[in-house]
Amino acid sequence: MTVLSHEEASRTYDRIGALQDSQAFYEDRATDLLLRHGEFESAEAVFEFGCGTGRFALRLFEEFLGPDARYRGVDVSPKMVSLASARLAPYAPRARVVLTDGDPPADEPAESYDRFVSNYVFDLLSEEDIEAVLLEARRMLRPGGLLCLTGLSTGVGPVSRTVARIWSWIQERRPKLVGGCRPIELLPFLSPSAWRVRHRAEVAPFGIPSQALVAKRL
Repeated sequence: MTVLSHEEASRTYDRIGALQDSQAFYEDRATDLLLRHGEFESAEAVFEFGCGTGRFALRLFEEFLGPDARYRGVDVSPKMVSLASARLAPYAPRARVVLTDGDPPADEPAESYDRFVSNYVFDLLSEEDIEAVLLEARRMLRPGGLLCLTGLSTGVGPVSRTVARIWSWIQERRPKLVGGCRPIELLPFLSPSAWRVRHRAEVAPFGIPSQALVAKRL
């Protein structure tokens, strides 16, 4: 399995920049499910691991979050942090975006958030990094808080499974062409003793398979 280093991911997404939003044609179906099932209307504190251009966070503020809710987003790409900060400027200081080195956010206080969000980021990480981020997510979430994830999946029908296989083939040989992302299944990473899955769905707009998963911290 070929995975971009944190430094390679930073350079790759600095280069992609605002073009990241062009992926909305297949990502929005999955992120819409998170917005529908993540109960963000009642959220008081949201943490987003890999905030990208801030497009998802802007939707949270415009359509879902209450007037006192706060948000913190982190990203490994300076360009993404700049784009997200500008996009969320009307909601400062409740919205704050900071640059990270790509490691799990160990500097955050325990049980300080009630939503932990990560959209199309886990499919960029190594399995070891996924497990490390999930440990930090559970530490950061309050009891009963929700983990809200989306990402590429391995597909649910012949068309989307074929697309997933082609995507994986490209990612293994030229990972930067697909932003380092590859189709994976998120559910096996969630320990039943740590998380209770509340919603899980797979969608495949234009044949590109994605998954949305919402799990409660136990």
